[in-house]
Amino acid sequence: MGVGPGDPELITVAAQRAIRSAQVMAYPVADLGREGMAARIAAPWLQPEQQRLPLLFPMVEAAAPRRQAWHAAADAVAACVQQGQAVVFLCEGDSSTYASASYLLLALQQRHPHCPVRMLPGITAAAAAAAEASSQGMPWPLALQQERLLIQPTPDGPELLRPLLLNCRSSGQPLVLLKLGRRWLWVRPLLEELGLLESAIYGERVGWPQQRLCPAVQVPAAECPYFSLLLLRTSWPEVLP
Repeated sequence: MGVGPGDPELITVAAQRAIRSAQVMAYPVADLGREGMAARIAAPWLQPEQQRLPLLFPMVEAAAPRRQAWHAAADAVAACVQQGQAVVFLCEGDSSTYASASYLLLALQQRHPHCPVRMLPGITAAAAAAAEASSQGMPWPLALQQERLLIQPTPDGPELLRPLLLNCRSSGQPLVLLKLGRRWLWVRPLLEELGLLESAIYGERVGWPQQRLCPAVQVPAAECPYFSLLLLRTSWPEVLP
């Protein structure tokens, strides 16, 4: 179930109803000793009597520990369901977009195919950032008319990002880059070199009290939080109000 990018008020009515009816609240954590971000977002809607079930989703590149964790998470959720408990798995953002919920879904299908599943969508950070920019006097529709919108994690190096930016510049395709983080050190100079810096909006921790959203030109090249993103629009459709 997607709980949105950070603001508890952005949780859908369907998600609130699901939370109220659940006995077990499951959520991903990078370390079993830490609170999960999805659980923090949903905290105002959780009930004291509900069981908490943190599930380890390690932030590592190696395949084996990730698969092991996904399988363990699926087994833990399925065990609760088999005991007659209603389980909600909280997931930051949308449950199908670069989401931990997607791995749990696939693992459940593989290991417990008869376990009933209902996916509830959530608001993505990209959608929330565009809406907030528009609310701050920077009108920013993510996509208009026949435009193709590209949303993807920021590539790991300038040699991978450069052709992507050049294509967006020539085609006018709107672009959202997720997880800027430390990559902003070299992404900003590359945007400036290609004449795209003034066409971008920078956002970090969208939906949280410490949210930051501003023209990218105002953000110096430095390491940024993991949950940071870039909205890029190089052109507009011919027919507009």
